[in-house]
Amino acid sequence: MTGSTEHSTTPSACCDAGADPAPAAPRLWTVDEHLADVLAAVGPLPAIELHLLDAQGCRLDEDVTADGDLPPFDNSSMDGYAVRTADTEGATDAYPSVLSVVGDIAAGADRLPKVGPGQAARIMTGAPLPPGAQAVAPVEWTDGGTGTGVAAAAMTAPVPDEEVRVLRPVTEGAHIRRRGSDVAAGTRVLEAGTRLGPAQLGLLAAIGRPTVKVRPRPRVVVLSTGSELVQPGRPVGPGQIADSNSFTLTAAAREAGAIAYRVGAVPDEADRLRAVLEEQLGRADLIVTSGGVSVGAYDVVKEVFESYGGVDFRRLRMQPGKPQGFGRIGGAAGVPLLALPGNPVSAYISFELFVRPVIRTMLGATDVHRPVVRALCPVALRSPAGRRQFLRGRYSAADGTVEPVGGAGSHLVGALARADCLITVPEETTELPAGSEVDVVLLDS
Repeated sequence: MTGSTEHSTTPSACCDAGADPAPAAPRLWTVDEHLADVLAAVGPLPAIELHLLDAQGCRLDEDVTADGDLPPFDNSSMDGYAVRTADTEGATDAYPSVLSVVGDIAAGADRLPKVGPGQAARIMTGAPLPPGAQAVAPVEWTDGGTGTGVAAAAMTAPVPDEEVRVLRPVTEGAHIRRRGSDVAAGTRVLEAGTRLGPAQLGLLAAIGRPTVKVRPRPRVVVLSTGSELVQPGRPVGPGQIADSNSFTLTAAAREAGAIAYRVGAVPDEADRLRAVLEEQLGRADLIVTSGGVSVGAYDVVKEVFESYGGVDFRRLRMQPGKPQGFGRIGGAAGVPLLALPGNPVSAYISFELFVRPVIRTMLGATDVHRPVVRALCPVALRSPAGRRQFLRGRYSAADGTVEPVGGAGSHLVGALARADCLITVPEETTELPAGSEVDVVLLDS
């Protein structure tokens, strides 16, 4: 007992002169520190010229100016008759204006009859306005050229000495699309940074642009790691689970704007994982993996990634998603890699917080983060000390409230599928009473 007491009150051997100091505890990164470090290492992809449909979903890298007017000529917005307004003054059903039909004008016509006093030209929607005409009388405002005084719904072929009865007056410019009324020549129609959707691509085609300079959509390779993973639809044996992460993350990457390739599950075999990575590097602007980043006996993922150099595995002050990996495969100019935890909820939340902003940055977007709103939570919340917790929730914009969905477990994919937001509890907060105001990350925006 004496010896034991003495040992407890004398300096430890580790503190003797010359002894090695105790190893420092691994650094715990905050969510914001890790995100800033990740975003500082990536940027927009180099701009390329693409054909219009290949550019869908990309962002412009140039301002686009119209070289000509749109429409390029005055044209009719209705099927009807091109007329002079003076010839229709005072027209009624009882006293119609009777005009001679001097010809037909179809869309694309290049030879146009001249409309003089007392004359009209039958015209189709989109057809150029003939010289002399000041307006278009819709066919519903006429007898259709039948000469019977009864309005006709259909246009008929012209006949010699045909007449049309106009049943109401037409004002100047009526039913005419003026040249340049949509876009005038020299107008900037799209600004750099604009995301190209169907309407924007249609505008580019309308002004005659066959190609456009854009920031391309990043090519993202997604793979899951783990010998326990089997593909959906195959029998699940003892100790096995279906691979859901590769589907979740591939879909999330596509939703963020990337061209995503799902590789699927790779077993915990170093040679196999290294071979898959080598196969995928040639088509990847970004690689996203899930699984194998926690501290454990099977550290194949870390072993393989670290063998490339430049990949750092770290622990974050967050729940779920504490273990994270980030770096480049192939040196400073290599392909960026984000290694996420294997638990499904951890992987998805990690994607939303870190991978999605990377994809949006590569696209050249300015809105790289999900919107955050403040909402009232009607139930009490608990959170571990020192960690920023992300709870799944349902947000109601109508009354500005949010409620948790499911528990805090990182395996609860059923609850995740019902959630439309993440409820954030700060690192320094361990309890929030019912009715507290919280930050809410909107996932469906």
